[in-house]
Amino acid sequence: MTTAPGPLILVGGAEFLPGNEPHDEIVAEAAADGAVLVIATAAVRQDPDAAVRTAKRWFTRLGVDAKELPMRGRRQAAEAETVAAARAGRAFYLCGGDPGLVVKLLAGTPGWDALVESWRRGAPLAGSSAGAMALGDWTLIRSGLSHARRRFADALGLVPRAAVVPHFEEFGEGWLPSVRRVGRNVTLIGLDTRTAAVWRPSMGWQAMGRGRALVVEGDRRSEFGAGEKILRLPSPRWRSASGT
Repeated sequence: MTTAPGPLILVGGAEFLPGNEPHDEIVAEAAADGAVLVIATAAVRQDPDAAVRTAKRWFTRLGVDAKELPMRGRRQAAEAETVAAARAGRAFYLCGGDPGLVVKLLAGTPGWDALVESWRRGAPLAGSSAGAMALGDWTLIRSGLSHARRRFADALGLVPRAAVVPHFEEFGEGWLPSVRRVGRNVTLIGLDTRTAAVWRPSMGWQAMGRGRALVVEGDRRSEFGAGEKILRLPSPRWRSASGT
């Protein structure tokens, strides 16, 4: 029997702050009397404890608990306790930070694989900024010393043929010249802060939050506001290798 996957929520940054309620309430509702499991992998080189504390305060405000699913390194992401918690999780949230680090520390680990299986069985999976970037086929990491110059790197691959450009209205739009020159056949998903592209199996992609979601394909750009259906985005890869 095929089980429908949960929502996949790509957030443009400034997570766990007012303005994110429309999409984060989807995560909170799914957690119910459990907890939102926060993955602070992207913030390991910054302050992961602060990221978790902020998430806890935010989700308390939304009426649910939050706690860390410890995946700060590949060893933690392989521990039996972490894997069991990921398999039992009702809702997951990858915070922002370093986009390359998320892929380096999570790809192919038992904990990440268990988390993805929980999403495939119906648990929502959200990622903000670097966390959202990691969920495409490619992430965009710094190329050289300039923050504005970006290059493609393999990511976790849940959204096919796509790369997320977060903080679009702040600085993400400035990345476009460098990544367009590559000539790669890729859909860029631009997201303003506190704005999300939300995929649900019965609804497809929809914009939520206070800003814009954009689809950029070469020189073609389309913008979508809160509540609008986002066109021309591929559905996530949600079937496992066995087809279930």
